[in-house]
Amino acid sequence: MIAIIDYDAGNLTSVQRAVSHLGIECMVTKEQAEIEAAERIIFPGVGAAGAAMQSLRRYGLDRALKEALAIGKPVLGICIGSQIILTHSEENDTPCLDFLNGTVRSFSPDNRTEDGQKLKIPHMGWNGLDVKQPHPLLSGVSASDEFYFVHSYYPEPQNPDSVIAVTNYGITFASIVGFNNLFATQFHLEKSGPPGLKILDNFCTWQP
Repeated sequence: MIAIIDYDAGNLTSVQRAVSHLGIECMVTKEQAEIEAAERIIFPGVGAAGAAMQSLRRYGLDRALKEALAIGKPVLGICIGSQIILTHSEENDTPCLDFLNGTVRSFSPDNRTEDGQKLKIPHMGWNGLDVKQPHPLLSGVSASDEFYFVHSYYPEPQNPDSVIAVTNYGITFASIVGFNNLFATQFHLEKSGPPGLKILDNFCTWQP
């Protein structure tokens, strides 16, 4: 059973639908007992860092996630779930979960694309990955595969060993971060077609 964390951050139904499509049993829940009983956890979401952290703390889900990581349970972060695992976010000047040392940065309108055009913010659309270190969840993913992004902020871990892959959008930013039993993507796996489903499928059998 996979628990999909419900902290009022939206986009949960599409994640649940994608996991169910793979034939994997899952549930959307904010109940700590159900999260503790689950074999693995998906931590998705869209929205602002400040509101997300308020909801996590209100439901005690910050503690549930911390405990899951501590006992080695596989945890998959998606979109804002790849950001608020860091120490602090520039969005709403928000103290975050601090599972991973680092800061969530904002794209600047002063950044430009390779052809000199100003960046459109949010970063929205399909982009590839430059994998910096191999990972079991990337098994079967091709160098030519692209993934769907929608975001105005991005994770910047302090330790470069926590960066699994990067993407270029005017600047090069960490698009997959993680360590041990935590793996988190800035892009939306559930909206990224077969390559996104492949990573989800890999997560469902991953033994960190």
